[in-house]
Amino acid sequence: MTTDFQRGRIGLGARLRELRTEAGLTVRELAGRCGWAPSKISKLENGKQTATADDLAKWAQGCGRSKVADELQGRLRGLESSYRSWRRQLTAGHRPVQEALAVEYHRSSHMRAWEAAMVVGILQTAEYARHIFTGYTDLHQSVRDIDDAVRARVKRQEALYQPGKRYSIVMGEATLYARVCPPDVLAGQLDRLSGVAAGLDTLSLGIVPFSARLSIPPANGFWIYDERLVIVEDWHAELWLDDSENIALYRRVWETLNTSAVYGRMAHRLIARARAALDLA
Repeated sequence: MTTDFQRGRIGLGARLRELRTEAGLTVRELAGRCGWAPSKISKLENGKQTATADDLAKWAQGCGRSKVADELQGRLRGLESSYRSWRRQLTAGHRPVQEALAVEYHRSSHMRAWEAAMVVGILQTAEYARHIFTGYTDLHQSVRDIDDAVRARVKRQEALYQPGKRYSIVMGEATLYARVCPPDVLAGQLDRLSGVAAGLDTLSLGIVPFSARLSIPPANGFWIYDERLVIVEDWHAELWLDDSENIALYRRVWETLNTSAVYGRMAHRLIARARAALDLA
């Protein structure tokens, strides 16, 4: 959780406490009106739990200030503009998330990516993507819209073929071996990587070999959209960062990892070696 996000959550909690005390209510009294345990009131007021839009509407109503709900929910939207929990994003499944990303692809000219553990979404085959979405759906216990999510991801890949776009993607060699799908599906995915790496002038694909010298340890995957936005993915949330300081930081991270990557014939050799290592008998 980012410092800015936590600071914002504490600020929202202080506003909630202000509304409760102005209404002359104790923690237990407001909890009773909202149908919650008193501990939830305390957590929200102390910035230890993130309120939902429904929580804020109930709070405003419980304090006799229903019209304040819009103000509180506006604060929440500002709070979540950079911190987007998967719990919230996946309430309607994976497809809306894919469609939101498609908007950023459309808006951007040059996109840079780093991924250490799996093939990036824009280069995934449909079957590989299906296994990725299945795993994440099971993990987050979210709406099971896997077919729709796969179709949305494949449609987003049309951006690879648009003139004027540039994709600078760097992945760790581990992405070529990760058994997040059956061997035959991984074989098809590796074949696709070989094909797009050689056949697309919009794409630059680098692989960081296992044996490469690294200046920094590889960590979370992220995308940089032009010089205006970075999206970082973690298990619990995405960070959407649009401030110049963080964008510059992730640009340096990408450039540092990129210095360890190999391209062209050497990258193809690593993909071919991973393909040959698959046991398809």
